[in-house]
Amino acid sequence: MNILLLGCRGQVGWELQRSLAVLGRVTALDFDSEDHCGDFSNPQGVVDTVRAVRPDVIVNAAAHTAVDKAESEPELARTVNATTPGALADEAARLGALFVHYSTDYVFDGSGARPWQETDAPSPLSVYGKTKLEGEKRVSDSGASHLILRTSWVYSARGGNFAKTMLRLAQERERLTVIDDQWGAPTGAELLADVTAHAIRHVRRQPQDAGLYHVAAAGETTWNAYAKYVIALASKAQTAINIVAKEIAPVPTTAFPTPAARPLNSRLDTRKLQATLGVTLPPWQAGVSRMLSEIL
Repeated sequence: MNILLLGCRGQVGWELQRSLAVLGRVTALDFDSEDHCGDFSNPQGVVDTVRAVRPDVIVNAAAHTAVDKAESEPELARTVNATTPGALADEAARLGALFVHYSTDYVFDGSGARPWQETDAPSPLSVYGKTKLEGEKRVSDSGASHLILRTSWVYSARGGNFAKTMLRLAQERERLTVIDDQWGAPTGAELLADVTAHAIRHVRRQPQDAGLYHVAAAGETTWNAYAKYVIALASKAQTAINIVAKEIAPVPTTAFPTPAARPLNSRLDTRKLQATLGVTLPPWQAGVSRMLSEIL
């Protein structure tokens, strides 16, 4: 199998280099790659890359994910999140290649309290959410066999993440304030990459199962409870880390105004994925605990 991976140095892309390697030959590119164009601000350049590589599977892990910055640069966000993925999907359709694309809980408005299903009507609140939804539509309208995997609250041990920020602050301040009215499930990039590899293998055998799926770790939490879990585990670990925080106070989203609105309900219903692909998604605590064991 000839696989083209785009966005290979992001959180998910980095893990995909590992998980996809067992499926075949992987050409892994990022925005500044030299051999082929992987720059999503240049749709034609990326299309030319597909025509040169002629992959059996295209996995797009590239995106404009700076949620607040997207509010001030909507055209760039649209190009990276919608125009280029759409052009790639059109090219995948011409090649007969499978196209894998990632999307986000931000396509929903965050209302209610039940987990969002794939059949629920999207209503994004931000430029980021709107451009990711447009990307979804362009992929699904392309006629290419595709997997669109919506996820939320992604983290990895590599690079910055919420847990690392909380650990740093907990060593500097006695009192932290963390949002407690946004709900979701922290989902590891490693888990997403492994599910992706399994899904590609499955859909190559059973193409009728291509389409849109929600992927997130099991369970739910708030950012405040997530922070408390991370700091409690760090406090118990036999490391040199010195936690001075004595209080992690709950505050509403309104306490931290941002250019882009955040959905309060980011719960994703993953029953379709689990039933169709025959996988069990582990609780969010398992992935976070494993990540902490790597960084502490």
